[in-house]
Amino acid sequence: MATGARRDNEGVEKPPSALAQYFDTWYAGMAETPVKDEIQQRHLGLPPGLLSTSLLSWDGMAEVTETLQLSPGATLLDLACGRGGYGLEIAARTDARLVGVDFSAEAIHQARQQARHLGRTAAFHVADLAAPGLGTGSAGAVLCVDAIQFAPRPDAAYRELRRVLAPGGQAVLTCWEPLDPGDERVPDRLRRVSLRTGLAAAGFTDVKVRERASWRAAERSMWEEAAALDPGDDPALQSFRNEGVRSLGTFTLVRRVMATATA
Repeated sequence: MATGARRDNEGVEKPPSALAQYFDTWYAGMAETPVKDEIQQRHLGLPPGLLSTSLLSWDGMAEVTETLQLSPGATLLDLACGRGGYGLEIAARTDARLVGVDFSAEAIHQARQQARHLGRTAAFHVADLAAPGLGTGSAGAVLCVDAIQFAPRPDAAYRELRRVLAPGGQAVLTCWEPLDPGDERVPDRLRRVSLRTGLAAAGFTDVKVRERASWRAAERSMWEEAAALDPGDDPALQSFRNEGVRSLGTFTLVRRVMATATA
């Protein structure tokens, strides 16, 4: 996942409906081109069975899992879950009940396939960041990996995070924030990201936003390999290469962060 908005190969932002259609094609291309997954897994330290959509490393996932404080049987809501890789792994480690939502029907299709392949029980369905379809206070924890910036109305997404969490439940979000929100070289969606402001305004307490500079080395090496690819006529590799070039172009303009908050 690029560190900016979900964009087409020319870097142009799309409206939500067109965005979902674009990502349906993007996910379908991933299923046919394992090279991208192999590169991403190698640099992020992920095992072959973990299908990532975002850029959370194996070490980062261990930190996220500990922070979520899930009890066995509790519900973990994985917002913008993509192909479900992170949520499935965390649920397996904690014996939690996983509910994953994403606006891409193709991503949800692949997440369900992967859960069956791994022999794991999970509920995946198509839904929006700001309307995941869970009852008030029904989730023991909420995870949103590298995706809160994609909500058409981030304030509504933050409020929904708070609504679905049970009292005392933990929210963990990973993302990138601009070093300078006024820097027009940073993608528009990222320029608007302030996890502390969004979580605090939604009523969360004990909000902490920590920089994770150590995660960036893996990202840089991955994007460097992606940018050096000869993708031929493979659309998925072409997209990956273009994403690498764009991400390296703004790499020093953003910081990697993990936010935690309590309902």
